[in-house]
Parts: sequence; structure tokens; C-alpha cells
Amino acid sequence: MERLAIYPGTFDPFTNGHLDVLERALTIFDKVYIVIAENSKKSSLFTVDERCRLIREITAANSGVSVEVLHSGLLAEYAHAVGATAIVRGLRQVKDFEYEFQLSLLNRHLNPEVTTVFLMPNVKYTYVASSIIREVALLGGDVSKFVHPCVLAMFKKKYEEQDAQ
Repeated sequence: MERLAIYPGTFDPFTNGHLDVLERALTIFDKVYIVIAENSKKSSLFTVDERCRLIREITAANSGVSVEVLHSGLLAEYAHAVGATAIVRGLRQVKDFEYEFQLSLLNRHLNPEVTTVFLMPNVKYTYVASSIIREVALLGGDVSKFVHPCVLAMFKKKYEEQDAQ
């Protein structure tokens, strides 16, 4: 039986910290569905299609990864629909745990067959958050150590477009 997990997030952008958590998940699961969530409460730099394209490019060499978009509905229902037995969540800091713990309990209530698995990234990524990376890039800082080169190129394109307007 294939061990399936989902790794949800907004991934705006997908950072090397996200990639590190994904690689750790792939040592436990046969297949990981990266599920890009549309979050109306967050102001995104990259469109959902751009994020999908970037993550597919970054993970193209790994047949155990599938990139999907959750347009609506509950994550617990999505997990059931694809046959996943786990939800992978990355924990960078202790303060992340309280929120993630609440989500984990709610998802367990909604779908008792799914377990949340918390994975910590390499210590060099514990302070890396997508929002911080976006801000540093916007201000012209070097984020090349924290994102894949294709994400770096997309940052450059986005900020050139904004400067032209």
C-alpha cells in the first residue's frame, strides 16, 4: 500500500525551507501532494498558477511529488479524496506549534483517518518565512540562499513589472 501525504500551504513563494520539509517528508511517504491553498485573507505576490508552475519546476525531478491547488473545501476532505493518511506541516519555531496544534486537532475531528506529521526544517531555515523573503526581495536584498533560482528569476520579473507601473 502506497503511503500518501499532503503538504498544504500558500507557498508565496516556495522557499528552500519548504523544499527541505518536502524532502524530509519524502523519506517517510511514497508520494506527497503539495497542495497550494488559496487564502483570501493573505495578499499574495505570486498568482496560484505562478506558484504551481514554480513548484512543479523545482520538484520536476521527483516522481513522488504532485502539485495541486485546493480552490475550495476542507483540507481534511481533500486528504480523504486522494487517499492520504497524513498532513505534513513544517514547524520553524515554538510559536508555530500552538496554531498548528489547533489545526491538527480540528483536522483529526473532521477526518480521524488522517494524522498530522510535524517536521522541522534544517536549522538554517528556521527563520525563513515567505513573507520575510518577499519583503527582503522587494527592498532589493539578496534572497538567493533562501529560494530556488527559478523563484529568484520570478521575483526579478515581478518587481520589474511593479517598477514599470
